[in-house]
Amino acid sequence: MKKVEVYSQPECPPCQVVKQFLTHHQIKFTEFDVSTDKAARERMIHTFQAYSTPTVKVDDDLVIGFNLPKLEELLNL
Repeated sequence: MKKVEVYSQPECPPCQVVKQFLTHHQIKFTEFDVSTDKAARERMIHTFQAYSTPTVKVDDDLVIGFNLPKLEELLNL
């Protein structure tokens, strides 16, 4: 099973779509709210060099921004 992490924030419509997409496909994920979780925000910015949400980490791969086709590819859907 792939390890999936979603870095999001509440007022981000694309973030909601990504989470619904993952849930629809029964993919378990860990969500990090970067608006309240400083450590997650720092990890997203400094480790991943990502400055926008949603940012999705699938194992060692990153999808920065809204890109469902890339998620489908990484998740073998």
